[in-house]
Amino acid sequence: MPNSPAGVGLSRASTPQGSLHWSTLTHLIRLSNQSGTLLLMLPTLWALVLASRGRPAWSLLAVFVSGSFLMRSAGVVLNDLADRSFDRLVERTRTRPLASGALGVPAALATATVLMLAAVGLLIFTNELTILLSPVAILLAAIYPFSKRFVHLPQAVLGLAFGWGVVMAWAAARNRLEIPVWFLYAGTIFWAVAYDTIYALQDREDDARIGVKSAALLFAARTWIAVGVSLGGMLGMLGLTGWMVSLGPAFYAMLAVVGVFFTRQVWTLRGSVSPAQAFSMFRRHVWVGWAILAGIWAGFLI
Repeated sequence: MPNSPAGVGLSRASTPQGSLHWSTLTHLIRLSNQSGTLLLMLPTLWALVLASRGRPAWSLLAVFVSGSFLMRSAGVVLNDLADRSFDRLVERTRTRPLASGALGVPAALATATVLMLAAVGLLIFTNELTILLSPVAILLAAIYPFSKRFVHLPQAVLGLAFGWGVVMAWAAARNRLEIPVWFLYAGTIFWAVAYDTIYALQDREDDARIGVKSAALLFAARTWIAVGVSLGGMLGMLGLTGWMVSLGPAFYAMLAVVGVFFTRQVWTLRGSVSPAQAFSMFRRHVWVGWAILAGIWAGFLI
């Protein structure tokens, strides 16, 4: 989809349709751009650290780091399968393997299936509750690519999908779900709405031309307000989560630093933002995720 995580494809002539070469697969799963993986992974790490009070099991860290890579890779394949006809109409996405014809649908389906089965296989290292929660993650991953056809705020659906890893990580660490995880989940949804709206600014004209729905089109000139409200909601939910698990002042100091960064981004969005600038602003949210993780850890110490 034009407003889905960016990747670089191959030209139609470079690889025969349906063949399955490593270079084609790496382009298909966006191996060179792991921003999406990190944005999926980091909230799960927040949950693991919070649920374990700063001492997450190494085995669970490995499970959720690996699972984030596998699920995000499967997700972009499903996204490209759903959007290949749209992607051909957009300059930025027309060279993706499925859109360009460098890879056939059966091969892409097989790739997505293998990735999702591998992710499901990791669940044997968790517990029964986490396993019971996993079908929701798969369902949300399958629904999201089609939400852009029917929902004016598909970024919220992305947030539901990306944030579900938080719920699963908490369950894996504590074998039960408690009130703080739902505030953390809400904060992750707010965050996804904000950064994916910024991402969608790259493709506003193309999305309008081909009939794709996005928050960037829905809010138009008020996009900066929508992003600001979403980021404020994120900070509020994270603050409540920290309060409920008794994090120390270091956590709130980091939230304040992140809040200053968010304020600068929202101020920038009041003016004209180029596609390159929007992509750069989006990628900086990875550093926000790392900063919050550091703040959570510090909050258990200070």
